Amino acid sequence: MSQLRFSEPEVTIELAREHGLTNEEFAKICEYLGRTPTFTELGVYSVMWSEHCSYKNSIAVLKTLPRTGPTLLVEAGEENAGLVDIGDGLACAFKIESHNHPSAVEPYQGAATGVGGIHRDIFTMGARPIAALNSLRFGSMSEPRVRYLVDGVVRGIADYGNSFGVPTVGGEVCFDKSYEGNPLVNAMSVGTVKVGETASAVADGVGNPVIIVGASTGRDGIHGATFASEEISEASEAKRPSVQVGDPFTEKLLLEATLEALKTGAVVGIQDMGAAGISCSSSEMSAKSGTGMRLDLDKVPLREDDMSAYEILLSESQERMLIVAQKGREQEVMDVFAKWDLNAVVIGEVTDSGRVAYLRDGNVKADIPAHSLVLGGGAPVYIRETQKPDYLEKTGTTDLSSYIDVEDVEGIMMKLLSSPNIASKRWVYEQYDHMVRTNTVIGPGPSDAGVVRIKGTKKALALATDCNGRYVYLNPRKGGQIAVAEAARNVVCSGAKPMAITNCLNFGNPYKPEVYWTFKEAVGGMGDACEVFGTPVTGGNVSFYNENPNGAVFPTPVIGMLGLIDDYEKETTRAGFRTEGDEILYVGAPRIGIDGSEYLSFIHGITAGDAPDLDLEFEAKLQAAVLDVIRSGWIASAHDLSDGGLAVALMEKSIFSGLGARVSLDLPGQSATELLFSEAQSGILLSVAPENLEQVRQALTGSGIPAYHLGTVAGQYLIVDEFAEIHVDTLKKIYEGVMPGALSQTRMV
Repeated sequence: MSQLRFSEPEVTIELAREHGLTNEEFAKICEYLGRTPTFTELGVYSVMWSEHCSYKNSIAVLKTLPRTGPTLLVEAGEENAGLVDIGDGLACAFKIESHNHPSAVEPYQGAATGVGGIHRDIFTMGARPIAALNSLRFGSMSEPRVRYLVDGVVRGIADYGNSFGVPTVGGEVCFDKSYEGNPLVNAMSVGTVKVGETASAVADGVGNPVIIVGASTGRDGIHGATFASEEISEASEAKRPSVQVGDPFTEKLLLEATLEALKTGAVVGIQDMGAAGISCSSSEMSAKSGTGMRLDLDKVPLREDDMSAYEILLSESQERMLIVAQKGREQEVMDVFAKWDLNAVVIGEVTDSGRVAYLRDGNVKADIPAHSLVLGGGAPVYIRETQKPDYLEKTGTTDLSSYIDVEDVEGIMMKLLSSPNIASKRWVYEQYDHMVRTNTVIGPGPSDAGVVRIKGTKKALALATDCNGRYVYLNPRKGGQIAVAEAARNVVCSGAKPMAITNCLNFGNPYKPEVYWTFKEAVGGMGDACEVFGTPVTGGNVSFYNENPNGAVFPTPVIGMLGLIDDYEKETTRAGFRTEGDEILYVGAPRIGIDGSEYLSFIHGITAGDAPDLDLEFEAKLQAAVLDVIRSGWIASAHDLSDGGLAVALMEKSIFSGLGARVSLDLPGQSATELLFSEAQSGILLSVAPENLEQVRQALTGSGIPAYHLGTVAGQYLIVDEFAEIHVDTLKKIYEGVMPGALSQTRMV
């Protein structure tokens, strides 16, 4: 059907509801326009007012987070990504986002385009991406569908990231039945830029030309933002959009062309086209500057015939951006993109109307007040009803006393090591190129954080993603606190000072009071921790509607933590033991309780109790004290206690190094089970050379941090009192065999 013969349907309240809009929202649209919207206008409002773009159910809560700090160069939400001053005239741009729904229906392309989109957010700010991380959640690997999803998602991340040429230096992979029908795929990108050379998503200067650059526009991803703003069900599956298709080689060209174009000085503003495509970039840039745009969609390079204005505006085709150039200098910008064999076409200009007008075949198909479309402007803002979930009464009062006494500690230790949440993720990270660009100091695997050096300086960035959804399920506020605390502890154990966070908040349907209560509590917990650690929130992403017919996923507020190492050659610390004869110290809080632990979940099939114990003020003191002794050069290795507690931390230190240890549980506690398997927070294992032992203990205890001597690095066996004596090779075989064994049945497609 040609565009000239395209007949737009009559816009009715029923059609508006089919587009995901409520009766009240449709009435508000009519009020903004002073008339009934056209079909194209209805489509634009439907994507811009979707949860994915407008944050209408979350923005009021997000504004309660600490969003300012002395090192922040932009406030949260002000630009495409957070921007932190890291000294030496340099800034770090970083952000994490979700691509959950697309990955659920088409795992390879869903994950790949998630990686591409987050990198574009970084380089549209003028920063060159230097590292990538991810946070992945799946159901049980015993399910064929889950194995298919794991295979597709990992290959999608690997193929796109490796081809694009940015190292994947860290992340996490977790498994639980709650994610069975709705996997979580969160991607993080980190880049560097000189302070003062960043770009902004503005549309300043009436009369300035508007240029679309990059790939051509197709029909892929139309209504992708709307699809991401509802639960996965048979109904949503029936109307799902085609998942966007990424091309990492085009994106690589786009990266180089963009950074080169920005150096011309002819670029006024630039924004990536992600969710909602041209609709989003044009309206957000206009609203931010208080200007407008008039765009001729006939000039947009298309890869499919007879696309309507509705389709062009809502397309989420990848590797595209919108640029506002200085009038008279647009050819400079276009010449740069032409050199890199990319489209660069003037499709309109900046106006003083305050409206975005879109033309097709010479006719105005949409004419909308820009502010009415965007977050912080006229987009609706809701504070939903809350109700504490009934299940918390049951889980919080479960009697766990019968699980405290364990006879076969050695057997439990080895079985716990085979938990997919604890076992090696080598099968995953070996598919990623983590050494490209040669700046990776510590890559994924045997470390608490990825470390990437900053070329031309002695500095490095330590990067981690972290969240335990089970903790948040059991106690949303404390679980949110722990997510931040553990991410900070991870970068500290690598020798870095925590600086700031980005977040990806994965929750269920916000219209369900129990889900919204959990969301508010978890965000509150994150805010509590960020205040204590001095790590402001630079921005991030909210992903609601992570549900399927069997229920919601565990509430999973993933934290992306940025830490700074002043001298990576002297201060970077690894997790595994380093030298035979080194002394082993446990520093931190008592090992109390087995609530919410992997021991309960994997060994006994129980998710119950409270979230593990945490004292934020003590945690902050612990991190500061440990960072001081690391930077003093006295620490051979450092590894935080998390999933599996002290037992798993000891086993991992042996596995990572190939060295055994003789350990005595000379710690305050009620039982060997708690001492070994408790996931109480604020615990770190250190190994130090014998000559440094006393000064390390004195420094820690002088800071109010208990330090317990557990034993010595020695031999090829991990010996824990009378409880366990296991050869390191046995531990390594269990640890490395879980994922390859589970995924060996996966059919590669």
